[in-house]
Amino acid sequence: MAGFSGFNKWKWVFIFLAPSLFGILLFIVYPIGTSLWLAFNDWNLLSPPEFTGLANFQALAVDADFWRALGYTLQFIVLYVPSVFVLGLALALFLNQKVRGMLFVRTTTFLPVVASWVVVSLIWKWIFNPAYGLVNYGLQLIGITGPAWLFEPQTALYAMVITSIWKDVGYIALLYLGGLQNISETYYEAARIDGATRTQSLRHITLPLLTPTMFFVAITLLINYFQMFDQVWLMPMRDSAADRQLEVIVTQVVTNAFSYNRMGYASAMSWVLFAIIFAITFVQLRLQNRWVHYESD
Repeated sequence: MAGFSGFNKWKWVFIFLAPSLFGILLFIVYPIGTSLWLAFNDWNLLSPPEFTGLANFQALAVDADFWRALGYTLQFIVLYVPSVFVLGLALALFLNQKVRGMLFVRTTTFLPVVASWVVVSLIWKWIFNPAYGLVNYGLQLIGITGPAWLFEPQTALYAMVITSIWKDVGYIALLYLGGLQNISETYYEAARIDGATRTQSLRHITLPLLTPTMFFVAITLLINYFQMFDQVWLMPMRDSAADRQLEVIVTQVVTNAFSYNRMGYASAMSWVLFAIIFAITFVQLRLQNRWVHYESD
């Protein structure tokens, strides 16, 4: 179009982008900037913020509750991430089979993913009930006395790991399934001609070409579960040792912000969490060339 260049062009670009940019600035950039500013202030929601410099971060460094919450977060991730990583892959390999009724199986395995954590927590609180839950009933049948799962911090942690795997494995399997179906069949045909077994094809074709998906899954899981909140807030029995002691970083943020009115301290804790996630993601991105293989490589 004649004359549609230079300043005139960018004016129209800005006009069309302005509604989205306004939403991003108002609901994303402004809250992020405000939380960073609050991290250097003492604010109880009732009086004006008071600048305290690095005091919040210094207090955080010696806060036993924060370090305990970080410890529980890391324990959960160590137990959860490898389990759902492997089980999701195994489920995806099963769902990738071309047999009758597999579409129905794929649908049912994904149902827990779309279920609300409130509903899931109620179901699994009943399953883990020490008096009449299915887990302890099954253990009793083989002569084992089951623990009070959701009453003690460590057993509650194990229960939440199991519940989270059950809820998320369908989503992880779906990601892997997309990666599996993106692998060209010609690789497997060539392998069969060369006399390769299914195990050899899995090891030398499927897994190497699935590493980009594995990389995405690993980053997604770590980012999401450093920010875990729902199951910790909902599953432990109220007023139990698990309810009082089992904390993760985000529950500490919520408690400090809205129970203790320590908004500046909660903001500082949030930025420390951001720094941890950023550092882990950065390391993963730097190391991806060592184990991630793209089809064009």
